[in-house]
Amino acid sequence: MSYQTTFTDLFDTAQSATQAELPLPTPTPATEKQIEYAKSLAEKTHSELPAGITQDRARMSKWIDAHKPAPSQFNDYPSSKQVGFAERIARLKRTQVPPECFRDRGLMSRWIDGNKPR
Repeated sequence: MSYQTTFTDLFDTAQSATQAELPLPTPTPATEKQIEYAKSLAEKTHSELPAGITQDRARMSKWIDAHKPAPSQFNDYPSSKQVGFAERIARLKRTQVPPECFRDRGLMSRWIDGNKPR
């Protein structure tokens, strides 16, 4: 035999709070870095910052995301320092850097990590 407790008022409906009773969070102001970056973006794109946007960090972040430049197609290529270091390693080991490493930053990094002298 099992003992099961009963709660008489567990599923009774209580009055729900109305929107006026719920405290709305006050927006957090934007950081100085956000403001400076947004101002530089506004200058570059010849647009203006909306009024009052510096008082809301989330709105500022959305504005920055909408106005920042698209990433370059060359961001995936290895840096010149990576290429130089990889070529020095290849000379020391008397081998060659695989050609596909010159087209992908991640591949180049893994090749360097796997072949650098200990």
